[in-house]
Amino acid sequence: MSIAVALLLIIGSLFGLLGAVGVVRMPDLFTRLQASTKAGTLGVGFIMIASAMHFADVGTVVRSLLVILFLFLTAPVAAHIIARAAYSVKVPIWDRTDIDELRLAREGDRHADPSERAGLKRGEHHEATD
Repeated sequence: MSIAVALLLIIGSLFGLLGAVGVVRMPDLFTRLQASTKAGTLGVGFIMIASAMHFADVGTVVRSLLVILFLFLTAPVAAHIIARAAYSVKVPIWDRTDIDELRLAREGDRHADPSERAGLKRGEHHEATD
């Protein structure tokens, strides 16, 4: 049992480290947000499972599962809201981003191929204007 707990703690810590590296290495706010949200949520999830297994009483297991549930429900929503707010105040996207799908969706043509809607050929790039 203690080997499984140790393994879960190591995996959770590695996900946390991966999220931190993603925040440092990613080129813009949107990709940093994705790296930190996904890796952080998984990291805390594994650590909470390890905690539930180690203490193995009903109260700790229920609290651990509630923390995991809360994170899996709120982290994506919070990340989405932060990204939309950043986009609305025109935080620049990475200059190598191929297609700004939100801008294209706001322009109204949602059924065409994204590269055709943007008037882009493969390898052309432009920044968000909205």
